[in-house]
Amino acid sequence: MQFVLFSKMFQTLSLSEFADLVASMKLDGVDLTVRPNGYIKPEEVKEKLPKAVEIFKSRGLQVPMLTTAITSSEELYSEEIFRTASYLGVKYIKLGYWTYMGFGYLRKQIEEVRRQLKGVEKLSKEYNITAGVHIHSGMFITAEPTVLWLILDGFDPNLVGAYIDPGHMCVEGGLAGWLMGLDILADKIRIVAIKDYGWFKVKGQWAARTVPIGQGLVQWKEVFRILKQINFSGPLSVHSEYDAPLNKIIKLTKKDINRLRELV
Repeated sequence: MQFVLFSKMFQTLSLSEFADLVASMKLDGVDLTVRPNGYIKPEEVKEKLPKAVEIFKSRGLQVPMLTTAITSSEELYSEEIFRTASYLGVKYIKLGYWTYMGFGYLRKQIEEVRRQLKGVEKLSKEYNITAGVHIHSGMFITAEPTVLWLILDGFDPNLVGAYIDPGHMCVEGGLAGWLMGLDILADKIRIVAIKDYGWFKVKGQWAARTVPIGQGLVQWKEVFRILKQINFSGPLSVHSEYDAPLNKIIKLTKKDINRLRELV
């Protein structure tokens, strides 16, 4: 397992500053955003990704995965991202999201997503990369692990696999849904996101909010036990998605990493 830091919440830092921060935390590497509003925009990938990877390598860090917005091989820059990532030794690419259209559309949407993933699978095979489909709670096609299993059924998981997120899984299935989700996706899991959630009353409405690791819904000891049982060896991307100023996010991230090391 590799612990990497998801770069989304640190994009006010330069790449060099971010690399120094990650190195100070003694992590294995980074999960770098290559998408609109990311560290690197899709149209800049050929020019800027090699330079970024060199910055991290100079600090002894790896870039095993990229987070993108790709949902189809036919999108502009999709192949360019896969090609450049492969050349630089990146092994995993997180795909984008498909919004759930509402009741009555799910089966048709599953088939459409599967059609789009066939093109992605071809890119993965050509460039020796694993594309990860992320579980995200809320109005997303991949909110439910069983739906994700239906989407991925028949695909080679080393080409198009499951990017599980126990935090989001517990938001959707906090009692046993998360456990059954791990069960059904066990042979397809290739990437894991690390963040925790709690439910809070906000202006009279219940809302899921990020909380420190171990203080929320996720039963992390059991999650890591299962990951070891299935011989998971991919990246674990630490998502410090706190609604806080950067200096507090950094403090919370350091605490999360210490807690994760205790758990592992």
